[in-house]
Amino acid sequence: MNRADFKLSSCALAVHDLDEAVGFYRDVLGFEVHADTGPAGTRRVNVGPPSQPDLRILLQSPASDPVVPPAARRTIVDLAARGLLGCLVFVTADCDAAFEHLEAAGAEVMQEPMDRPGGVRDCAFLDPSGNLLRFTQPQPPSPQRNPGARRPQ
Repeated sequence: MNRADFKLSSCALAVHDLDEAVGFYRDVLGFEVHADTGPAGTRRVNVGPPSQPDLRILLQSPASDPVVPPAARRTIVDLAARGLLGCLVFVTADCDAAFEHLEAAGAEVMQEPMDRPGGVRDCAFLDPSGNLLRFTQPQPPSPQRNPGARRPQ
């Protein structure tokens, strides 16, 4: 097996209100809803960006897993509400435009756009359940200097 063959197909986020979370991911981020299954209490919703149709982000309540005890559920909800549990990092061609869109939609700003070492510009928000969302824009490589070119004086 070649380790480079791994490809992410899905991930899960704990959310405290599925309808609110679906509204955010669908209406604000423009994600598609791929599946909405289960009765109240065990309902789960799969969403994903149209640009990656095979990627699924599972939105679920901590209460949807019957093997999680009530005390653990409360801990999960508390950690998620503080942005300490879930984190998704998205690549975008325009970090500043993404920031303006999400800020205008009322998403909670965690970090305004900034340039980071390593050649990326990013910003961060919390989704309605407190999951951290980062939006990164790789910066184009700086032009290579021509060793024979004259330097400005």
